[in-house]
Amino acid sequence: MPISTIEPTSALLLVDLQKGVTGSAGMPIPLSTVLANAAELAAAFRAKNLPVVLINVDGVTPGRTDVSLARGAGDARERPDNWAELADELDAQPTDHRVTKSGWGAFHNTGLDARLRALGVTQVVLGGVATSMGVESTARAAREHGYDVVIATDAITDRSADAHHNSVTRIFPRIAETGTTADVLALLG
Repeated sequence: MPISTIEPTSALLLVDLQKGVTGSAGMPIPLSTVLANAAELAAAFRAKNLPVVLINVDGVTPGRTDVSLARGAGDARERPDNWAELADELDAQPTDHRVTKSGWGAFHNTGLDARLRALGVTQVVLGGVATSMGVESTARAAREHGYDVVIATDAITDRSADAHHNSVTRIFPRIAETGTTADVLALLG
């Protein structure tokens, strides 16, 4: 469903745009495009005094079926020291809210919902990586928590083109409104 409105009580959630994740290759939308669009969204939200939430992942939730975050990047013991640091392109500001998660979604065990509710947020706009993991999990949880969800489809990408396509064409239209960064910016005014 196309984006109908950007509410005056919106927050931007940028998921896992961090140094250790943004080095992954084989993404259907180039990381440089995703980072540029995410940075443009963040600047626009800041200019409107709307919350910007920068989410990173550090660690993993244990489980027998876990796929390591590190396919091709080594496990947690092999990660470089700056692995969880936010990408420089986001131009993180002191007014931005920070959330560190240990699993796929940004709501589980992080206090994100309480923080958004305290700010009066009713709608979230999402960007980040990976489309089928961190972004989709966060979007699903946002929907379950009662937020209106918008996904900027050119500010997300995945390691797998098939997984990205599935999320964008089959999952997101059922749980969110979708559009481009330009669409979000036009409605943000």
